[in-house]
Amino acid sequence: MLKKSVLLAVIASLPLAFSATANDRYQSRPPVMVSPDLSAAWVLQLGGVPTQTRGYATRPVANAGRQMVPVYRQQAMQPQPARQRPLVQQQRRVLFGQQPAAQQVAMRPNKPVRTQIEPQFLPQMVEYQTKEKPGTIVIDTRQRFLYLVMADGMAKRYGVGVGKPGFEWAGTHKVTAKREWPSWNPPQEMIAREAAKGHYLPASMEGGPDNPLGARAMYLGSTLYRIHGTNAPWSIGNGVSSGCIRMRNEDVTDLYERVPVGTKVIVI
Repeated sequence: MLKKSVLLAVIASLPLAFSATANDRYQSRPPVMVSPDLSAAWVLQLGGVPTQTRGYATRPVANAGRQMVPVYRQQAMQPQPARQRPLVQQQRRVLFGQQPAAQQVAMRPNKPVRTQIEPQFLPQMVEYQTKEKPGTIVIDTRQRFLYLVMADGMAKRYGVGVGKPGFEWAGTHKVTAKREWPSWNPPQEMIAREAAKGHYLPASMEGGPDNPLGARAMYLGSTLYRIHGTNAPWSIGNGVSSGCIRMRNEDVTDLYERVPVGTKVIVI
């Protein structure tokens, strides 16, 4: 009976002992030891705040006390410092904004530029006796006139520029092709010849107002000669070309509309 009473007393005291021991154990939380190999997310879940993480920065979250969350640091997307921008702009100006202007092929230094042509070289209807059929083109290189033969002994006469001394020629051909605002590809002989004089020609030039072939071109036979416009109308009436027949743009456009491919061209 005595043993039973002692045993009951011991059993009755056990919950109090366990309770006291448990309360004593969790009254203060021990520090959490975290391995440095853990990612930032795990560290935050355990209550720790990493001082530095791989590729991440930290920022506070609203209404979260001292809690921190990772934010990806996009270093590659950071804008360039202001001090580097002037250098980039300067390089763009050098590459794109300050290219030397192309030399005007028809212009020559130390030579006065004419802005008008003589009145006799303007288009006009004239009497012209010839055995050639109407529609034929006759070019008088000595007088610097081009005649489009009309009916009843008449012709429409245009002033032209012709080959300079050493580049004169004569012959009969047909118009084999016609081009509007033609591109210009000077032959290598011309490029080398002009380079020796200090005049550097482009290998090719697209059609346009600055192109030496002007607004229209009519190609003669299989030769390199053409009847074409010009970007230097003041040169009409002179021997200035490498053999081509040049006209004012408005005149060559008028002639272009009047003659078809196959037109006979006589150069005298």
